[in-house]
Amino acid sequence: MELTFYWYPNCGTCKNAKKWFDEHNINYKSIHIVEETPSKEELLTLIEKSGLPAKKFFNTSGKKYREFNIKEKISNASTEEMAEILASDGMLIKRPIVSDGERVTVGFKEEEFQTKWSK
Repeated sequence: MELTFYWYPNCGTCKNAKKWFDEHNINYKSIHIVEETPSKEELLTLIEKSGLPAKKFFNTSGKKYREFNIKEKISNASTEEMAEILASDGMLIKRPIVSDGERVTVGFKEEEFQTKWSK
């Protein structure tokens, strides 16, 4: 199955992940995470399939995360509420997110990509 690669072209981590896929001849469909921000429903599915807590989907080093005091807003938020906040602005989402419909990775760690996405 083709991978879906949610990314932001100016993001260094995303560029590294893209380069890794290209070097390993792995096909993917890229989605610009800011221009086509995943919906709350899509995010809830990604969160569930990732097995990670919803908080791991936040770009904690991003300017908007600090500007809007998101840390405070999500401290007691439900997964639903967090997905809603994430869906409101693609810049709040940690990237890249990669999914094959069943498995999900957030961020780029070469070892993890090797394990999950190598052919």
